[in-house]
Amino acid sequence: MNWTYTTLKSAIQDYVESADSTFVSNLPIFIQEAEQRILQNVQIPVFRKNVTGTASSGNTYLAMPTDFLTPLSLALIDSDSNYNYLLLKDVSFIRDYTPATATTGNPLYYALFDEDTFILAPAPNANYTFELHYVYNPQSITASSDGTSWLGTNAGDTLFYGSLAEAAIFLKLDPAETQMFEGRFASGLSSLKNRVEVLGSKDEYRYGDIY
Repeated sequence: MNWTYTTLKSAIQDYVESADSTFVSNLPIFIQEAEQRILQNVQIPVFRKNVTGTASSGNTYLAMPTDFLTPLSLALIDSDSNYNYLLLKDVSFIRDYTPATATTGNPLYYALFDEDTFILAPAPNANYTFELHYVYNPQSITASSDGTSWLGTNAGDTLFYGSLAEAAIFLKLDPAETQMFEGRFASGLSSLKNRVEVLGSKDEYRYGDIY
């Protein structure tokens, strides 16, 4: 089923038989929660991006893009235009590897420091250009100018039942009904994973789950 924001909202209300103003005002939240659950559980190739940025000499931190969801790779581009890929680690590893913050060199490792920043180890010894290949957080169908989205068009059932599951929790519906929506959502996730993750993923350098 293909959904627009308008038809999706209407269908959710019809299924749970509620037109309560508080419920209706929270419909965008239910839909956004379902979108995030899909994006966190399925590697969808269409939501990938490449961007470049510069890390300053001596600065161990590198800003993330505002639409960043999860990393695929981070590479330092050297003066010969060679790509030197950093290994993703935990922050604790970064701290152990360079306990002295003044330590500099060619960065070999990176970690997700907070929701806006990567941390590098060691800190760059020059102003380096980095290329980040990542999964981005697409615009929600609730904010789309034309009321459509990739998920609404290509993963309609999954988005619908995920939204219904969130709505059922809000309305405190019978647990059996909520579980039915969750089951349909889980089935949709499984089908979506089988459909999109098989497309050439085994040919990638780093194969496996990224979430």
